[in-house]
Amino acid sequence: MGGGTGRNVLAIPDFRRLWLVGLMVSVARWLEMLVMGVVVFQQTGSAFLVAAMTLLRLAPMGLFGALLGVLAERAPRRRSLVGVLVLQAAALAGLSALAFAGTLQVWQIAVACVLGGLGWATDNPVRRMMIGEAVGAARMGPAMSLDVIANNASRVAGPALGGALLALLGPGAAFGLGLLLHLVAIAAAAGLRVGLAAAPTRGVPVWRALCDSFGLALRLPRLRAVLVVTVIFNVYAWPCTSMIPVIGQASLGLGPDGVGVLASMDGLGALAGAALIGLLARVERYAAIYLCGTALYLGAMVCFAVAPGPLAAGAALVAVGIGGAAFSTAQATLIYLSAPTELRGQALGVLSTAIGTGLLGFLQLGLLAEWLGATTGTAVVGIQGLVVLLATRRAWQPIFH
Repeated sequence: MGGGTGRNVLAIPDFRRLWLVGLMVSVARWLEMLVMGVVVFQQTGSAFLVAAMTLLRLAPMGLFGALLGVLAERAPRRRSLVGVLVLQAAALAGLSALAFAGTLQVWQIAVACVLGGLGWATDNPVRRMMIGEAVGAARMGPAMSLDVIANNASRVAGPALGGALLALLGPGAAFGLGLLLHLVAIAAAAGLRVGLAAAPTRGVPVWRALCDSFGLALRLPRLRAVLVVTVIFNVYAWPCTSMIPVIGQASLGLGPDGVGVLASMDGLGALAGAALIGLLARVERYAAIYLCGTALYLGAMVCFAVAPGPLAAGAALVAVGIGGAAFSTAQATLIYLSAPTELRGQALGVLSTAIGTGLLGFLQLGLLAEWLGATTGTAVVGIQGLVVLLATRRAWQPIFH
C-alpha cells in the first residue's frame, strides 16, 4: 500500500467512519477480553473457564456466521451495524453497573461474551462488506491494510488500558470505558452514506441462499484454500492467546497491570507488522503472507508458552503479533477478491463461520490447560497446529493460483 493509495482511501468519508467504528469496537473488545480473563481467573482459578469465555464469544460465529452473511444481504447494512453496536453497548453498560455494585458474577460475563460474539460475527458480512462498497474492489487491499492496522493498534491500547484501569479503579471503570468507545462508534455509524438499502434477493429463500453460500466455497478452489488456512489458524493458533492472562499471573507472577502490558506486546507486534505489510506488500503477495503469518504465529506462541521470564515472553508475543497481522491483513482481502461480486457478502459470512470453528480450539485448549497446565497445554496446541498446517499442504496450495 503506497502512501498515495493509502491517502486516497482515507479521503473517502464513509471509509473513515467505518475505520473509526472498527477501531473503537476493537479497542473495547481487546480491553474487555483482558479484563474478563483476569476477573474470571481471580474468581475461579480455572484456566478452562477463562478459555470458555472466548469460546462463548466465538460460538455465534461458528453457529450463525453464514446465516448472518445471508441475512445481511436482506437488510440495510447501516441499520444492522447500528443495531449491533447498540446491543454491545447495552451489554457493557450492564457489566459496568454490576461491577461497581460488587455483584458481577461469571455467568453474567458469559452472557456478555455471547452478545459480544453476535456483534463480532457480523463484522465481516456487514462492516467489512460496507468498506468494499465504499472504496471499490481495486482499493480493497489498501483499505483492509488500514483496517487491520487499526485493529492491531487496538490490541496494544485495549489490554494496556484494561489492565491499568483494572488495577487502579476496578473492572467497573474498564467496562465503562468500553461503553464510551461504543457510543463513539454508534455516532460514527449513524452518519454513513453506504449500506442504506438492502441488496435484491430475487425471491431466493434464506435456506437456499445459505446452501449456496457453502456451495460457493466448495466450487471455488482458491476460496476453499483460504478457508482451510482460516480454520487451522482459528483452531490451533488464536486460542493460545486466551492463556496470556493465565500464564502471566500463574507462571510469570505478574499482576493485572503487568498482564495488561504483556498482552499488549502481541498488539505492538501486530501493529508494526500490519504497517510494514501495508507499506511494502502488493496484493499478489498476500497468499504467501497469509500462509507464512499463520506459521509464524503458531511457532512464536510455542516460544511464549515455554519462555523463562516476562522479557522473553513479551518478545515472543511481539512475533505472535507480526504473524497475526500478516494473517489478518490478507484474509478478508483474499476472500473478497476470490468470490464473485454478487456473492461477496455471503462469502464473508462463510468466513465468519470458518473463524467460528475456533470454539473447538478454545475447548481443546481449556481442557488441556486444566489437565496439563496452561504452559504445557498452550505449547501442545501450537505444535499441533504446525503439524496440521504441514499435513494439509495439498488443501491450501490453490491459494497461490
